[in-house]
Amino acid sequence: MQRPLAITDDQELLDDLLRIAAAAGVEIDVAQAAAHARPFWSRAPLVVVGGDIADDLAATGPPPRRNVVVVTRTAGDPDMWRRCVAVGAHAVLELPDAERLLVEELGEAVEPATRAGTVICVAGGRGGAGATVLAASLALTASRRGLRTLLVDADPLGGGIDVVLGQEQATGARWPDIVGREGRVSFAALQGALPTFGELTVLSWHRGEPSAIPREAMRAVLDAARRGCDLVIVDLPRHVGDGESEALSRATATLVVVQADLRGALAAAQTVALLRDRTGDLRAVVRAGTLDPDVVSTSVDVPCMGLVPEVRGLVETLDRGDPPPLGRSPLGRFCDGLLSTLVDGL
Repeated sequence: MQRPLAITDDQELLDDLLRIAAAAGVEIDVAQAAAHARPFWSRAPLVVVGGDIADDLAATGPPPRRNVVVVTRTAGDPDMWRRCVAVGAHAVLELPDAERLLVEELGEAVEPATRAGTVICVAGGRGGAGATVLAASLALTASRRGLRTLLVDADPLGGGIDVVLGQEQATGARWPDIVGREGRVSFAALQGALPTFGELTVLSWHRGEPSAIPREAMRAVLDAARRGCDLVIVDLPRHVGDGESEALSRATATLVVVQADLRGALAAAQTVALLRDRTGDLRAVVRAGTLDPDVVSTSVDVPCMGLVPEVRGLVETLDRGDPPPLGRSPLGRFCDGLLSTLVDGL
């Protein structure tokens, strides 16, 4: 794999670039003179030109190419844009303010996005509504359809979604190994660290002391998934912290699982009120009860996506360590149809 190229004779700027490249998980080639850059110019996926050497580089007449940026440690230099145009760059990045943007540029250069990374959040209208089982079933169904899927367990009090999948003993990282992460992470590295079964990768909670998911950690995970996955399913708790807000803000749709009885509808209405300002598209999925699904949908003021089939013996199945029964079962057909509606085009 070709590496990005940094061209600078400013040692302090070079030190910054090497540190930023390390944060992006990227190795770079370095040319400390404009003439030395010529062999790397056309084949590097990204060229980072130091403001100190931009005029010398322009004088060599480098052929036009994409993905060139000028980087400077001097803020507000009016001459820097002239140098940017002279070398054919598309942006001037002023450090340290633009460090995060440069991390993204470097990471994207060596690992461009290859998938859509559609995010769907699933929340329970009340405790025990079945949101975790639905989230796991959707993820399993998607992966069996050939969609590369990440299932994110965002509920630290849920006991671990790996248990619902029958994969409690699977080796790999859990949230406590990830929560300190911020900045860019490659999907290949994330997938390599997490339990993965075919097209399904799972980020679950452990059974130890729970903690909050920082916004930065959720952002790093979802950014990686955007580049490497077709679909991300996030199982949400009934409270909304910083990490959960980050997931909701990225969701194409958020499903609220509503038990079709009086308490279920009242609790779901409160949940919907909590979520409505944090996500763009709310839908209800109803579990059979004493109320008609249309009445439930009207009472919570959210369109209904359908009635979740009841699965006889589901608790016993999960207690045996088996995943929810899908395939040609009513639950499997329901999840398949729901995915077809929500993830159009995949």
